[in-house]
Amino acid sequence: MTPPNLTKMNLAEIFSDFKSGKSIDRPTMVRVLEDVFRTLIKKKYGSDENFDVIVNTQKGDLELWRVRAIVSDGEVTDDRSQISISEALSIDEDYEIGEECYEQLYLVDFGRRAIQAARQTLISRLMELEKDDIYKSYKDRELDLVVGEVHQIVKRDILIIDDATGHELLMPRDETIKGEYFRKGDMVRGIIKKVEMRNNNPIVIVSRTDNRFLEKLLEQEVPEIEDGLISVKGVVRLPGERAKVSVESYDDRIDPVGACVGMKGSRIHGIVRELRNENIDIINYTANESLYIQRSLTPAKVANIDLNTEKKHANVYLDHDQVSLAIGKGGTNIKLASRLTGYEIDVFRVTDEVEEIEDIDLDEFSDEIESWIIDQLKSIGCDTAKSVLELTPEELVRRTDLEEETVKDIVKIFEEEFAEDEKQ
Repeated sequence: MTPPNLTKMNLAEIFSDFKSGKSIDRPTMVRVLEDVFRTLIKKKYGSDENFDVIVNTQKGDLELWRVRAIVSDGEVTDDRSQISISEALSIDEDYEIGEECYEQLYLVDFGRRAIQAARQTLISRLMELEKDDIYKSYKDRELDLVVGEVHQIVKRDILIIDDATGHELLMPRDETIKGEYFRKGDMVRGIIKKVEMRNNNPIVIVSRTDNRFLEKLLEQEVPEIEDGLISVKGVVRLPGERAKVSVESYDDRIDPVGACVGMKGSRIHGIVRELRNENIDIINYTANESLYIQRSLTPAKVANIDLNTEKKHANVYLDHDQVSLAIGKGGTNIKLASRLTGYEIDVFRVTDEVEEIEDIDLDEFSDEIESWIIDQLKSIGCDTAKSVLELTPEELVRRTDLEEETVKDIVKIFEEEFAEDEKQ
C-alpha cells in the first residue's frame, strides 16, 4: 500500500499552481476539486457512486475512499458495491459481514498520466472560475474611479496594474488625453469605461477622456455631490482643451458653482491639473432653456436669444466684442454649449441692424478650394475665412507650404464671398 505522505506530496504539487486564486471562494473550489477527482475515479472504476472525496483546502490535501458492503465469500454479485469478507479483512482485520468496508485510495494508484490529466483539468477549471470572477467584479464597478500603476506600454495601449486588486487593466491610447505620455511606474487615474470578454479573457477598459471621468473627479473632490446635496446635470468635454459642467443644488443655502470651485479654486484646481490644464466651465443648471443656453456660452455675455424648441435651434445675438468669446478657440466654446444644451446654436452680431456674423467655416469652401489647401490653413490655426483674411498674404505664404499665387486666389474667394453677403 502506498504511504499517505506520498499522496499528500503529489497533491500539494497540484495545489501550488492555483493557490494564488484568492478570489475563488472555498465552497466553489471544493466543488471543482471534487468534480475533477470524481471524473478520475469514473475513468478507472466506471462509476463514482460508491466513493467519497474529502477535500481539505487548508492543508492542501484530500482523501479518496471506496465504500462497499461486506458479504460472505462467493456471494459478491456486484464488485462495485460489494466486497468479500476475506478481502475486507485484508484491509482491516476488525471488519465483519454486513458492515461497510472503507478502502482508502491514493493518487499514485491512478497512474502518472491520469494524475497529470487531472492536474491540467483542475488548473484550467480554476482559471476559468477566476476569469469569471474578475469579469463580474469589474462589471459591477463600471464607471467607478480606479487608480493603478503603469506596468507596460504596448504599441498604442497602456497596461495598468490596479492598485486595489493587482489585476491588469487596459487603457487604449485613444482613451488618454491628447499630449499625455506615461512611463512604466507612473501612477494613473481613470474610470472603468467598460468590461468585455475577448477570447474568453476579461478585458477591463480604462478611460481618461470619457465625460464621466470628470464627473467622478468632481464627486471625489466635492463632498456635497457625494452627499447628494448637489447634482451634476450634464458634462461635456473636449479632453485636454475645454469642458462644461452644469450643476444644481437641492439646498437653497448652497451655491453649487461655488461649492464645486472651492475657496480660491481649491477644489477645481486639482481636477484641472489632473486633466492636463483642461479649461472647465461650471454653470448653474436651469429648466429655462433660453437661460441655460445663455449660461452655457460663458464667458460670453448674450444680448438676446431666439429659440425654436421644436427644431432645437437657437439664434444667439451678442455685441461685437463678445462674439469671439462665444465661439471660442477653434469653435470649442460653441460646440460644447450645443452639446450641453442639446440645441444647435448660431451666433449673430448685434449692430444698428442685426446681421449675421461675418465669418464662415473653411469646410464650407470645399467645392472651391482643395481639401489639402484647407488642411494647410487649419494647421496654422485658421478655421474660418475671417481668420485667414486677418493675416497678410506674405504671412500666409511664410507659415504654410502654399504658393503666393494660391494664397491670392484664396483671399479673392473669401473677399468675394463677404462682398456678396454685404449686398444682401
